[in-house]
Amino acid sequence: MVRTRFAPSPTGYLHIGGARTALFSWAYARKHGGQFILRIEDTDLERSTEESVQAIFDGMAWLGLDYDAGPFFQMQRMPRYKQVINQLLEQGHAYHCYCSKDELEAMREAQRAKGEKPRYDGRCRHRTTSQPGVSPVVRFKSPLDGEVIIDDLVKGRVVVGNKELDDLIIARGDGTPTYNFCVVVDDWDMEITHVIRGDDHLNNTPRQINILQALGAPLPQYAHVPMILGHDGERLSKRHGAVSVMQYSEDGYLPEALLNYLARLGWAHGDEEIFSRDQFVQWFELDSISKSPAKFDPEKLSWVNQQYLKSADNARLVELARPFMAQDCCDAAHGPDPAQVFGLLKERVSTLEELADAAVYFYRPLEAHADLRKQHLIAAVKPALEALAAQLETVVWSREALSALIKEICTAHSLKMPQVAMPLRVMITGETHTPSIDAVMALIGRDEVLRRIREHLQRYPA
Repeated sequence: MVRTRFAPSPTGYLHIGGARTALFSWAYARKHGGQFILRIEDTDLERSTEESVQAIFDGMAWLGLDYDAGPFFQMQRMPRYKQVINQLLEQGHAYHCYCSKDELEAMREAQRAKGEKPRYDGRCRHRTTSQPGVSPVVRFKSPLDGEVIIDDLVKGRVVVGNKELDDLIIARGDGTPTYNFCVVVDDWDMEITHVIRGDDHLNNTPRQINILQALGAPLPQYAHVPMILGHDGERLSKRHGAVSVMQYSEDGYLPEALLNYLARLGWAHGDEEIFSRDQFVQWFELDSISKSPAKFDPEKLSWVNQQYLKSADNARLVELARPFMAQDCCDAAHGPDPAQVFGLLKERVSTLEELADAAVYFYRPLEAHADLRKQHLIAAVKPALEALAAQLETVVWSREALSALIKEICTAHSLKMPQVAMPLRVMITGETHTPSIDAVMALIGRDEVLRRIREHLQRYPA
């Protein structure tokens, strides 16, 4: 059975790169009827926080990346790691190293002076006596010859000579195991068949394979995914939009839109741009992942979100947009049906926040900027608007009837549609860019529309 894992460190929020790794691992397990496991690598005690752990849980829940086992915490597995370290020591695959920091630095300086790559030279490999007063680290006894072959499912074949690898520290002087060692034991115990992770971990893979082989453990298949860059080709950072996954929720993005966008960052199925979660799982294969880094494009993400907003159920949009409506001091309970309002507006916006902002004038009047009033509320059009207001008292209140009435007023006063519709927009909405004004009026309602028009007519230039 296919078993994949997502193993974030709780030292910050769940970011775009981590979310994409989780998505690919989740999708591969789902595609092959396997299991997806969540593991929290929390051995960095100084930087790991409960808030970060919760941020990981929240981000995955919002994205809908459900897991079949876990969450497992490495700090709860310390006895197991120490058991395996003792096993390696007993079998001669690991040894105690008593070298001091000064001794190691002197060794590296001597190597640099000779033009050699600084690396541990194995001087404690054959030590048979302890050194009083020194708490030794434990090093893995790396093979001295041969090579590690990685048939990476994304990168292709990668060959690393063991001579390039020094003896990795697998336990610190205080006995706590190191990251690379914990990962190996976890993947072994959890029967991970496919390790899908960022290619910044590729350098760790030969060492991890050597440890697994020393333990007689089966090797997972590896798939190292190229990193995500900013639009300028630099490493992705906050200035490129690489914020917390939950920040996108707070900014009004739909989770399915962000998942769709993340899936297209370095993976493709023909020219398909918009697809469902089920379609993605059906199409996803590791050999379709690009070998080159992907570039994060906030504008493309906004476009994808816009496509999802257009097709979203209006009632769902109402629920999702409530916090944004509240920020705009809009009470959807007093005014037109927000589902109808959002149905009218959703093709014109890119986020839920923009949707709520666009809906404000349906629930409370907005004062038009002085320049707009000066430009559009001109004396020559006032008689037509007064005639329109009088007939709005009795007209059937429907979009069709309102449209016909506005056209009649234009004809009767020898005016073109924009000459009447634009000042009408300014008086009713405070803006010049809105959906068709007859549709807006129909939703706002007769009493409120007349109140706003008359208020402006009282201040209208003579």
